Amino acid sequence: MKNVAVFEGAARAFIGVLGGITPAQWDEPGLGVWTIRSLAGHTARAISTVEEYLSGPAASTASCPDAESYFLGLHDSSVGSDAVAARGVTAGVQLGDDPHSAVTGSLRRALAALATQPSNRIVSVVGGRTIPLSEYLRTRTFELVVHTMDLSRAAGIAHALPAEAVAEAAALAARVAALGGNGEVLLLALTGRLALPEGFSVV
Repeated sequence: MKNVAVFEGAARAFIGVLGGITPAQWDEPGLGVWTIRSLAGHTARAISTVEEYLSGPAASTASCPDAESYFLGLHDSSVGSDAVAARGVTAGVQLGDDPHSAVTGSLRRALAALATQPSNRIVSVVGGRTIPLSEYLRTRTFELVVHTMDLSRAAGIAHALPAEAVAEAAALAARVAALGGNGEVLLLALTGRLALPEGFSVV
């Protein structure tokens, strides 16, 4: 299955950071309204949703043909930021007393499920959308890379994200920006002409 190896590499880097978090750190600030536990919970969903969605029936057509359209569609999604934040909190609680073991088990089950899938599998995801599995894995790699960096910074623990995973996430972010009408803004910033506008984000 295409994109599995990059997804797995990013997931294992996330698990590596989880293993360094001390019990006293879980309630410390993580990102925005999230504690480190809630941020970890949200990030863990990049793995657990793969397992969850593969347990359901395959979709026949894809409403999102690729990862780029998936992220561009988030701006029009019925799933608001408050709901995303709340799911992160809930997911953090569900990690229990040993988040490292919980996520390690989730990844093991997700990889086992991925190993049985046809290359053309289409999955149904949150918000009623459908997307090819290989493209959904690109979105999960992006989430794992960005939030492993967030978690690394919040907890003060160095990450070991594979360069390929970081490159894939950066390239996806650039394509989402360009397809969303911000390609010129991004190019000017990346070539040192102008700074990005305050609050600029592709998600």
